[in-house]
Amino acid sequence: MADVYTNPEKHVVLHNSVKMPILGLGTSHDGGYSHEAVVYALKICGYRHIDTAKRYGCETYIAEAVKASGVPREEIFLATKCWPTDYGTTATRDAFNGSCQRLASEYLDMYLLHWPDVPSRVKDKKQLLQDTWRTLEVLLDEERVRVIGISNFLEQHLEMIMEECSVIPHVNQCEFHPYNNPKKLRDYCTERNIQFEGYCPLANGQILNEPKIQEIAGIHGKSPAQVLIRWNLQKRVVCIPKSTKEHRVRENSEVYDFVLTKEDMAVLDSLPQKLTIMNPSAIQAKIDNPLPDGYKLTFVKTPVEP
Repeated sequence: MADVYTNPEKHVVLHNSVKMPILGLGTSHDGGYSHEAVVYALKICGYRHIDTAKRYGCETYIAEAVKASGVPREEIFLATKCWPTDYGTTATRDAFNGSCQRLASEYLDMYLLHWPDVPSRVKDKKQLLQDTWRTLEVLLDEERVRVIGISNFLEQHLEMIMEECSVIPHVNQCEFHPYNNPKKLRDYCTERNIQFEGYCPLANGQILNEPKIQEIAGIHGKSPAQVLIRWNLQKRVVCIPKSTKEHRVRENSEVYDFVLTKEDMAVLDSLPQKLTIMNPSAIQAKIDNPLPDGYKLTFVKTPVEP
């Protein structure tokens, strides 16, 4: 079995006892997709967790990269998401089956509801979310998926799900970095044994020049990106940085040979909360006036390092 599942520092154990790699490779349609970078991450750098979404339009390409890497499917924690226009008992099951087909897998390791928002035409938002969540519970019962969760859900959204759920969400994936550190939401999830997962750990590169981050990086002989990822890991937050560049993919994985001090962690914890990469207020329009999945997808060609 891969080291990522046997080294306690490299995985978290969810409330259903599933081991989830704490470091993964994020993908998106925004910023490009690189087949070579995904293959490199799996084959050379030892990544065993890939995060994607139907919305990104790259599930088929990820399946090709997994096959090209030579890493057995069962060693990879493969996660994707259901877009709100696919919410509902039948629609969600169809969307799940479509993702499995595109990812060339009979099962998924994790399936998430992408946003708590639903189409404006829906009269009962809570009922739709509850019906959709119940479909995920059934897929879990059928052993089609190992882990079910949500993404971008705040406390009030989680309450809608948990009011009628049989299975408490295993994971909540939200934006997370020192400039966007939702402590109350993380505490809420911790109290209910919901694993917190963070995307945009580098804030799309916008905080790498923060003087305090650079100072800590200099002390440890590491890059600002490595410091930010290490901060995530020491908080036991699942972290999914993304990059289309092989040397960045490697750099982002080399975070197990140093430890941030309590003082370092306190400095990063105290940075001002002043940056949100993902604008929730813009999502409703994208749901009500949908463009094709992967509408922003571009491809980046980079050489694979030896």
